[in-house]
Amino acid sequence: MATALIILAAGQGTRMNSDLPKVLHKVAGAPLVHHAMAAGATLAPERVVVVAGHGAAAVEKAVRAYDETAAVVRQDQQLGTGHAVQQALPALEGFEGTVIVLYGDTPFIRAETLDAMLVSGADVTVLGFVAADPGRYGRLIATDGALDRIVEFKDATETERAITLCNSGVVAVEARLLASLVAGLTNDNAAGEYYLTDIVAAARATGHSARVVTCDEAETMGVNTRAELARAEAAFQARARAEALETGVTMTAPETVFFALDTVVGRDATIGANVVFGPGVTVESGAEILPFCHFEGCHISRGARVGPFARLRPGTELAEDVHVGNFVEVKNAILDEGVKVGHLTYLGDAHVGEHSNIGAGTVTCNYDGVMKHRTEIGAHAFIGSDTMLVAPVRIGAGALTGSGSVITEDVPDGALALGRAKQVTKPGLAVRLFEKLKQTKARRDEDRK
Repeated sequence: MATALIILAAGQGTRMNSDLPKVLHKVAGAPLVHHAMAAGATLAPERVVVVAGHGAAAVEKAVRAYDETAAVVRQDQQLGTGHAVQQALPALEGFEGTVIVLYGDTPFIRAETLDAMLVSGADVTVLGFVAADPGRYGRLIATDGALDRIVEFKDATETERAITLCNSGVVAVEARLLASLVAGLTNDNAAGEYYLTDIVAAARATGHSARVVTCDEAETMGVNTRAELARAEAAFQARARAEALETGVTMTAPETVFFALDTVVGRDATIGANVVFGPGVTVESGAEILPFCHFEGCHISRGARVGPFARLRPGTELAEDVHVGNFVEVKNAILDEGVKVGHLTYLGDAHVGEHSNIGAGTVTCNYDGVMKHRTEIGAHAFIGSDTMLVAPVRIGAGALTGSGSVITEDVPDGALALGRAKQVTKPGLAVRLFEKLKQTKARRDEDRK
């Protein structure tokens, strides 16, 4: 079944009290609009149209970062949801299939729910939920799943407000029918807006069928305030942790692990306490993540062991059986199979060959104040503790650097490189120096009295 998405993302979100458009506030490291796009992406839509308004340029940039093929249209005046869909329809010209309308501030609609809407058998399908506190939601007037109309809270009678079956706003309609119904909308209501919800009554009036598909209220959680944003983060993390455990990931303290929207963790991976995954992280099966690590934009292969207190930044690739230990930071670097980086090290803009050992305190000095430079370390090399590798530089396969060296020139395969000053020892000088310093301090203390 051919599908297309319209995602409404034009609102300012005044209750967020922010200069940032509401749909760009983040949950799980990703803008809210990315969550809506990810939900719809499970349907493999032929077209995606996002309606932007406030902060449209920033919203368009975020949309393109997720899907560069998506169309972004502008709703310069926010005249209601029906008006927003009107702005989107020209971008769907020629499309034949079902259009699903989603919302950029509603991040938790599940794929199974959207599938159920597509197979409802009705001409117009609306997603509803039974609300614990209906509040100001629109009410669905339905009998045995057959939907008669939707009433906005502002326009509802007291009897209608007592109904707990509420409207999520998500609808599925055949494209040509949607265009016809939206074209007939009016703004004859308390808010003076063009309501997308009015298409239900219009469809019924013209002999078309309408049905309600229901979901759990948690799926329809909207984000309109900072408090709701925090609740959405908590809800996402709870669901992500449960899914990870269900798929075979071991977590010693799940409540302290934080996932991003796109985090991928393989079966039989182990994650310790207080681990944070930023965007773009993949952890393969069998990898072990020790406590207090932070990851972003990296790939950790099978059998790798990382942490505790390690940080992997974007562009990091760890091959199988790599060990990255405590207080190690890696950025834009490839570590081949079996590399060991035990502790207290920074590797940036580097490639480390297989089974090399990187001693404590090693730094790839990759930035000259203007440009970044790369360090190449060959297979089976041994980098002594406290080595400064001043890039661009190459350390050959099987080479060795002496502890405390500053390496500024390439080192051939199998060579030993030392780059440190010759040690000078002065017998008895330490005792005399300390005695002199103590006398100086005593005089200063006496002068202060």
